[in-house]
Amino acid sequence: MYRDAIYGSTQYADDNPILQQLQSFTPDLMKYLPTYYENSELMKSVQGTIAKEVGKLNYSKKDLLDQFYVDTATWGLSCMWEKTLDIQTDLNKSYEERREIIKAKLRGAGTITKNMIKNVAEAFSGGEVEVLENFLDYSFIIQFIGIKGIPKNMAGLIEIIETIKPAHLGYSFKYTYTWWYKLKELTWSQSKIKTWNDLKVCG
Repeated sequence: MYRDAIYGSTQYADDNPILQQLQSFTPDLMKYLPTYYENSELMKSVQGTIAKEVGKLNYSKKDLLDQFYVDTATWGLSCMWEKTLDIQTDLNKSYEERREIIKAKLRGAGTITKNMIKNVAEAFSGGEVEVLENFLDYSFIIQFIGIKGIPKNMAGLIEIIETIKPAHLGYSFKYTYTWWYKLKELTWSQSKIKTWNDLKVCG
C-alpha cells in the first residue's frame, strides 16, 4: 500500500516527493524510553528505524482514506472514481481538472434537467451559471455570470455536457466580459499594471 501510494502521487521531476509529509507522521519513539537511553547512539538508530516504518504506516492509512473523497483523492481517482463513473482516465489532466469532471458526472447522474446542467456547469466554472432554454430550436445556452472570461477547463465541461444531454438538443456558451464604461473607473496606475486579458475580465 505504501509503495502504491508513493507511485500514485509521484511526479516525474520529484526527487523524494513524500519525505516532508512522512516527517509529520513519524513519531519520536525515544521520548517513550527511560532517560538513560538518551546518549545511546545504538538505541537512537534502532528507534529511528522503527519510527520511520510507523510513519510509513500512518501515512499510508491517511493516504488510503483520502482516496474515498473526491477533493483529496490522487491515485484513487482512476481506480475508485473514474472507473466507477465510466470516465476515461486522462493523465495529462491535472488532479483538479479530473476532480471537476468527476464532480460534474456525479451531479449529472439521473434524468437530465435544466437545474442539473446548471449544477454541472457551476462545478467547472466555480461561479454562478444561468441556463437559457430555446424551445423553438431545441437548444440551450449556458451563460457564465458568476465569473468573467472563459473558464479554464472548458474541454472537460464540453465532454460532460455531451455525455449527459439528450442527443437532439444543441447548446452554446455565453461569457461575461467587462464593459468599456467599467474601465473608466480604473485609474491609470491601476490599469497599466494589467494585461489586456486582465482588463477584459476585471471588475
